[in-house]
Amino acid sequence: MAESSGSPHRLLYKQVGSPPWKEAFRQGCLERMRNSRHRLLARYRQAGGGTPGKASDRFLVQEVMEEEWNSLKSVENCPEALFQLGLPEDLAVLQDIEQELCDEEKSIISEYEKSLQFDENCLNSMLAEWEANPLICPVCIKYNLRIMNSVVMCPCGLHIPFHSPELTEQKLRAYLEDNVNEHSAHCPHTPEFSVTGGTEEKPSLLMSCLACDTWAVIL
Repeated sequence: MAESSGSPHRLLYKQVGSPPWKEAFRQGCLERMRNSRHRLLARYRQAGGGTPGKASDRFLVQEVMEEEWNSLKSVENCPEALFQLGLPEDLAVLQDIEQELCDEEKSIISEYEKSLQFDENCLNSMLAEWEANPLICPVCIKYNLRIMNSVVMCPCGLHIPFHSPELTEQKLRAYLEDNVNEHSAHCPHTPEFSVTGGTEEKPSLLMSCLACDTWAVIL
């Protein structure tokens, strides 16, 4: 994320002659926070979301600072200054780094929420297409599905024999919608559809989701 160069606190450890461990600690904390994205989002989801930026919503800031602090102290030739903190400028630097981590955490969560919103919009759009139009093929999301002689087919190449005279387009639409809605009840991401099988194996319609690592045979 972009860094502001006007912070008086940050200038303290960028001045000529300032101990290099302060900038190393800052960079280490930011890198550790970025590498902890999955851990942060898991913590965020467990908390049921929230408003990033509030003190109570600092999910990993203190944890990341402590981990990086211990890591820095454990290296060989550790500066003695690390064990002698207490000067006002030292505390100001730590406060400034803490605020940077809060901003980075807020940015990661905001990006995640935008991704969720995009997936939700795609899902709603797909369901709306299915309701407003003839049965849209879930694989290509372009052409209409047809059922002829107990075979589900689409101009995109989908061709699945389904030996049941009771299968209609209305029933297939309801079955697809039920599976998508069931998936969305536990995962906010949009599932994908594909056809599996080859010449020696009966082709099947598969619904899968990389985000939650699940799959189901639809037909």
